[in-house]
Amino acid sequence: MPSPLKCSLCPQPATVHLTQIVNGKVHKVDLCEACAQAKGVTDPSGFSLAELLHKASLNPGPSAAGLRCGQCGFTAGDFKKQGRFGCPQCYETFAELLAPLLDNMHKGVTHTGKVPRRALERKSLYDRLTKLELDLTEAIKGERYEDAARARDEIHQVRQTIAPNTRPEKR
Repeated sequence: MPSPLKCSLCPQPATVHLTQIVNGKVHKVDLCEACAQAKGVTDPSGFSLAELLHKASLNPGPSAAGLRCGQCGFTAGDFKKQGRFGCPQCYETFAELLAPLLDNMHKGVTHTGKVPRRALERKSLYDRLTKLELDLTEAIKGERYEDAARARDEIHQVRQTIAPNTRPEKR
């Protein structure tokens, strides 16, 4: 089960989710119950999503306000205005600003990626094949011929399983 989203204004779990589309751009804000009450989300007449988005967005602290990317010259203010960095070096320069922003939007700040199920199955089969081949070699060296025969038979079964799943090479 995925971890719950965090409130855009505090570290509590978000229970109120707001979405606004302006000029084709989607703006989302996630709030906990307390922040939703405090910002007047329950009272539509006194609520401004634009104001809330502005307050929840990147606000450079005093240590980051003077930062400037050594490669492209981008500042934290430039990032806030444009919503993107000027070059790859900016990610390292503004890491202090980016980490809390990413942590607030995602399940953490480290990208783990995903691996397709079939690729995992194929890797598992190749790992098993490698282990069996080592077992076969060791059994032969140790003159344990019954173990070697079992390993040989399992190797044959694994190769049969792999063969139908392999794709022909492109030429």
